[in-house]
Amino acid sequence: MELIQTVEQWAWIGWLVLILAFLVIEMLTLDFTFLMLSIGGLAGLGSDLLGAPLWLQVIIAAAVAAILVLVLRPPLLRRLRRGEDPTLSNVDALLGLRGTVVSTVGIHSGQVKLANGDVWTARTEAGELEPGMSVRVSRIDGATAVVSSLEQPGTTPHPDQEHRI
Repeated sequence: MELIQTVEQWAWIGWLVLILAFLVIEMLTLDFTFLMLSIGGLAGLGSDLLGAPLWLQVIIAAAVAAILVLVLRPPLLRRLRRGEDPTLSNVDALLGLRGTVVSTVGIHSGQVKLANGDVWTARTEAGELEPGMSVRVSRIDGATAVVSSLEQPGTTPHPDQEHRI
């Protein structure tokens, strides 16, 4: 019984530590989740300072945090991302990009020059692609582009069709 009284007597220190920990995590993630949890911890601290028992402090903190996460966080995230650049970047920008085979591409190795000017190590899921063939990036596997042919076997694309694909 004495342990419970000691914990309740010093609970405000626990709330402060929890609030500070959540704020530090929020600064690293910038996702507003831990900010809402720290505000919930602030509600728990407030209820402790008003003399509420520990079990009620925890319930109040959890309820406030849950309400904030469900009600306040979504509009804050929308507002934060409102001016975001919709342009794809990094690997996402390479998916679907066209290119030309530079050296024979097989299931293990090869090279392609992509439409953005980069030369990538490439491979196919099956078959071989000869130099000069048009390809499209289907996925990126580490530092290797997995490509598929844009040409039917035994045909050469018409120069006008090259830009339409």
